[in-house]
Amino acid sequence: MSTRLATGGRLLNKSKALSFSFNGTTLKGFEGDTLASALLANDQVLMGRSFKYHRPRGVVASGSEEPNGLVQMGEGGKFEPNQRVTTTELFEGLKAKSQNHWPSLEYDVGALNAKLSRFMPAGFYYKMFIHPRSFWKHVYEPIIRHAAGLGAAPKATDRDADTYEHFYAFCDVLVIGGGDRWSSSGQSGGGLWCQGHRGRANRPSWVVARLWMVVRLTVSLPRTSSPRSRLNLRRWTTSQSAPV
Repeated sequence: MSTRLATGGRLLNKSKALSFSFNGTTLKGFEGDTLASALLANDQVLMGRSFKYHRPRGVVASGSEEPNGLVQMGEGGKFEPNQRVTTTELFEGLKAKSQNHWPSLEYDVGALNAKLSRFMPAGFYYKMFIHPRSFWKHVYEPIIRHAAGLGAAPKATDRDADTYEHFYAFCDVLVIGGGDRWSSSGQSGGGLWCQGHRGRANRPSWVVARLWMVVRLTVSLPRTSSPRSRLNLRRWTTSQSAPV
């Protein structure tokens, strides 16, 4: 049994109650709750099923490392699968559903896999689903595809209801460096200047200089595979990289 403590919860605002739903059941929480804490406060310990054997799973962590508390949130254009209950802040009208079960979370037919676990060790499918070959397309593959994954994919007919900002930058010359020489070359070339955050301010970093040399060699050198050509290429590279 799980319930909310009478004291504690310094981030909670118990003066503002929030209503949300989990698997169609309306529950109550408070401002400042995560979806995980609100579910546990309502004695909802079971939140999902394991991937392969469909064993019952609940919350075992309190942050982004939580492996079990993955739910589907929203509907239509707001639908998002595989959302962590421990990092989702509770809000009014939140709709969440558990995933990877059928027909319900409490009574999952897939739980029979746990009873047959001794017959399904790791990698058993590599040998089991080979013969007969005619079964693959019409029997094996549909079953495997249906069992794969955790959350359901958004429907193709439901367009994303949110809008996002996009930024596209086009230039003829792109110079990345940290010194005045690189800055002036970028401005004179009419390109886009990006100030480097690593290395000294008065000269390009060692990494950028090396990358620039690799780009020059890649663009200007001919491609060859003969040993004699590779020897000449090595000499040419040494002479080009030597200081003037």
